[in-house]
Amino acid sequence: MTQASTAHSASADQPERGPVERTDESAGQSGAVPPGESGGGRLPDVVRRRLATVDDRLDRRSWLATAVVVAIAAILRLVGLGDIKGKIFDEIYYARDGWGLIEHGVEWNFKDNAVSYVVHPPLGKWMIGLGEWAFGYQDTEHQISVPGHLLTTTPEFGWRISAAVVGTLSVLLLVRIGRRMFRSTALGCAAGLLLALDGFHLVLSRTALLDIFLLFFVLAAFGALVLDRDAQRRRWAAALDAGLDVSRPGGRARPPFAVAWWRLAAGVLLGCAVGVKWSALYFVPVFALMVVLWEVGVRRSAGVRRPWRAALVDESPWLVLAGMAMFLAYLATWTGWFLSDDGYYRLAERYPGTEGLSDTPVLGALQNLYTYHRAAFDFHTGLSTPHKYQSWPWQWLLLGRPVAFHWSGEGNCGAPSCASEILLLGTPLLWWSFLPALVAVVWLGIARRDWRAGAILLAVAGGLLPWFWFALDGRVMFNFYAAPALPFLVLAVVYVLGAIVSPAGEQAPAPPGSATAQAAYDRRLFGGVIAGAYVLLVAICFAYFHPIFVGTLLPYADWSARMWLDGRWI
Repeated sequence: MTQASTAHSASADQPERGPVERTDESAGQSGAVPPGESGGGRLPDVVRRRLATVDDRLDRRSWLATAVVVAIAAILRLVGLGDIKGKIFDEIYYARDGWGLIEHGVEWNFKDNAVSYVVHPPLGKWMIGLGEWAFGYQDTEHQISVPGHLLTTTPEFGWRISAAVVGTLSVLLLVRIGRRMFRSTALGCAAGLLLALDGFHLVLSRTALLDIFLLFFVLAAFGALVLDRDAQRRRWAAALDAGLDVSRPGGRARPPFAVAWWRLAAGVLLGCAVGVKWSALYFVPVFALMVVLWEVGVRRSAGVRRPWRAALVDESPWLVLAGMAMFLAYLATWTGWFLSDDGYYRLAERYPGTEGLSDTPVLGALQNLYTYHRAAFDFHTGLSTPHKYQSWPWQWLLLGRPVAFHWSGEGNCGAPSCASEILLLGTPLLWWSFLPALVAVVWLGIARRDWRAGAILLAVAGGLLPWFWFALDGRVMFNFYAAPALPFLVLAVVYVLGAIVSPAGEQAPAPPGSATAQAAYDRRLFGGVIAGAYVLLVAICFAYFHPIFVGTLLPYADWSARMWLDGRWI
């Protein structure tokens, strides 16, 4: 695996650089515009390099490589999607809730023919319901059988297809985000391929649960912020080239006004993530801090005096607007509840004596929705009933207690006894790489002052650290709570692979044929072999465990051989 310089813009404004080169996002960084040199219409080369971004819109070869990785992910997620019959694990709730939303606009209890009380927002269930609307839904317990509007398939395919599509799209997102961050098509594709070959991600992509939708929207919001960072740096580079003088007392120390569309899009996407599960809220302060740090960094590179104050003054309004966009997007996910008279707590006349309910237009509906949220919050904070598959956050990256979604000992596999299981288990070699990769990212990020290391670590913190706090009060948790952190853990691994493949720095290329050039080539070749071998080993590990990710019927001895931590995995 070598760094593909042909996959990037060849312009002088967008040079190819190593995957972990030193950048400007820290105090004391050299390369800022010298006083008196920021005006006059020519941007100093050192600043031009630091403000350079990747523009890959017309890069056909990188998109072809992306298509290959996404095709692998799609095949793994779609083939045999409806083979395991019936509702497995929490599909019994979410598949029914999805169809209730399609039929009634709110989650529905078909047994009692009444609205259901649920404690998760509706967007993920709307997406499951969309697949059921398109491909059909069946519930033998409640005598419901509805053909699909587009195609009639197995009912299991109908309630799982949305998760499979969104899981595949999350691989696409990670390839493009990784490529843009690391400036390498090879590293971007490595990130997407590792995610595609992860058993944890595969199982969630083939099951009608909410967590794959949460992962997707959080990752999409992060990607929008990376694009916002690039857009801001292009603005600053253009303004400095046009003669912006940030050293002049009283001068306008910022580029001309422009709408931060990508930041607003990130707000909308975060609102959608919260509309799947409230745990997306943990990413809000993390992403806001990320934006502030990036804005301080670009002003420091441009030579702005007091970059912290300037960044906070300039960007606070946009952060507030992004927060408003998030809130409005979240409210929009409750449209079915607002438009229905059947929604739980929707009308006060149906719940007499409930504190806080009102029948006044608009404000009354919002007040009732708040009451609903307060009741759901009380449920979550009081969730302490033990479960045999519960686990603690410090076990998750070690694969200490996976969740069995499906188990069957029936069927003919050519052996005296057989086993079919779907186990929510990460590909072991990949997941056991996460902790050492995080340690390496901390070290490399400090040593090289790299904004990418900080972004990865902050995103991982947003996805994992809050659960350590909640573990203190004994709240019941499961390993799938780690789902939104997974793409960023993969990026941490790829960051380390990039450091192995290519040295850091912004040194000028050595003359062709020189000893220095040959040494650099040998280093990249050796690093590429190591990185490629790692990805290959992950693929082999994934192939070995694949039967217990998709429920393949195996001889019992073959199934047992895959229970490496039998005391924890059974």
